[in-house]
Amino acid sequence: MNDVSPARKLATEAISPAKFAHFVLRTGQLDTMARWYQTVLNARIVFRDEHLCFLSYDDEHHRLALINMPGAGVRDPDSTGTDHVAYSYNDLGELLSTYRRLKAAGIMPNWPINHGVTTSIYYRDPDNNRVELQIDNFATPKELDGYFQSPAFRENPVGVTYDPEELCRRYEAGEPMASLLKIPPMPEGKTPWDMLSKH
Repeated sequence: MNDVSPARKLATEAISPAKFAHFVLRTGQLDTMARWYQTVLNARIVFRDEHLCFLSYDDEHHRLALINMPGAGVRDPDSTGTDHVAYSYNDLGELLSTYRRLKAAGIMPNWPINHGVTTSIYYRDPDNNRVELQIDNFATPKELDGYFQSPAFRENPVGVTYDPEELCRRYEAGEPMASLLKIPPMPEGKTPWDMLSKH
């Protein structure tokens, strides 16, 4: 019996990854971090011991792993490294429902902002890592790419902050989706770089 498979050839062209699979955080407060991510991502623990915790919220075996490093301090927000990790929701209703659920659990955002391309709500985890929850503001990749190439994005590549409670009220009142997702006007006397301060 011949167990040899037919000859194979490796690709010579560059190949992009099929998907983004997971990220891993080191932490000195494993229990607290695991609870926070379970709550924020509505995730389940798929494995846990005294050294590691693996979490997932979909059919991927894990989307986040936590490595226990007793005594490790929290992250300096002014240090270099990863700025944030982002998670997308299907629509504005899901995003705002998640905001309300997290608020009821005592988890408050530190930077709600409409980036033009996305409507986003940023949080800081217990170790000071930033997590962005977002939705796309345009229905198609072509429209999103068009906004990136537009004069409006060149003039303001940061976005404009907003009040998530006000956005919830407008959503619940039935305001048209196009109006809800439109980037707000820049507050008088402010620049896009002012939108980055204190977050």
